[in-house]
Amino acid sequence: MSNQGWISGIMEQIIGAGTDGGGPPPIKESSTKDFIADVMDASREAPVIVDFWAPWCGPCKQLTPALEKAVTAARGAVRLVKVNIDENPDLAQQLRIQSVPTVFAFRDGQPVDGFQGALPESQIQSWVDRLISTHGAAPAASPVDDALAAAAQALDGGDIGSASALFGQVLAQEPANAKAVAGLAKCYIGTGDLAKARSLLGGLEGAAADDAELAAARSSLELAEQAAGVAGRAEETRARLAANPNDHQARYDLALALYGDGNAEQAVDELLELVRRDRAWNDEAARRQLLTIFEALGPTHEVTTGGRRGLSSILFA
Repeated sequence: MSNQGWISGIMEQIIGAGTDGGGPPPIKESSTKDFIADVMDASREAPVIVDFWAPWCGPCKQLTPALEKAVTAARGAVRLVKVNIDENPDLAQQLRIQSVPTVFAFRDGQPVDGFQGALPESQIQSWVDRLISTHGAAPAASPVDDALAAAAQALDGGDIGSASALFGQVLAQEPANAKAVAGLAKCYIGTGDLAKARSLLGGLEGAAADDAELAAARSSLELAEQAAGVAGRAEETRARLAANPNDHQARYDLALALYGDGNAEQAVDELLELVRRDRAWNDEAARRQLLTIFEALGPTHEVTTGGRRGLSSILFA
């Protein structure tokens, strides 16, 4: 299959995700009539959590959404069955449900865990994680993860159009996906649309806003904006350096221009030379710029690893 065909296939998977996953739904309503099939039989394939609830139960309205969230995130490693005891009193009596909410977990047709009453969301997630760890099935492969991997590969290969399309499809399904936001922002940076990148990166709040890949994208944007200010001036700054090798501003500007032209390794070399000549210049601007480049490239990039070694050898010589 061609790379384009592979990408198209993954996009189709994402578009179809959640509509017809090809397996039993992870969350469903059940009844006395269907309990054997929905819970006892289904628990031979994966753990089944049964949430006994009632419409008049206030704590149920807090517990059920948290259970649904944790089960959805598990991607098939566990399932959730909801039973309304008002509509299924015989079942509630058979299982000796004294109060709601009551939660049981079944595996291989047998109850293996449970609790009563509402719990904080963090405790529910921990309980579900423990259930999966002890009794769970392997999580299903995620088309979103496949898409993110394909998008990253396309972006690394310079195919910004395909990468942008894939990141965009992921965001259509998961608007707060930090990896997709960071990836799409890098696509905008790659095409020179810095305003769109800035707007996209400024739109996330909460924990996602502190994601490492988003931090790397912000560093890339910062560098691109700085490089735009010295675009086309590489030869001019080279001439200034030739006339005066201690023109630190010229060396700093040359590093920015080189990075903007895609020559990250040469940019790092110039900044390392500036640190070697005068590490305190302009409030350690060269060292700080190196750290920004390392963050933008990522910790495993060969320019980052080589640059960090070079910086350490200068600072601790």
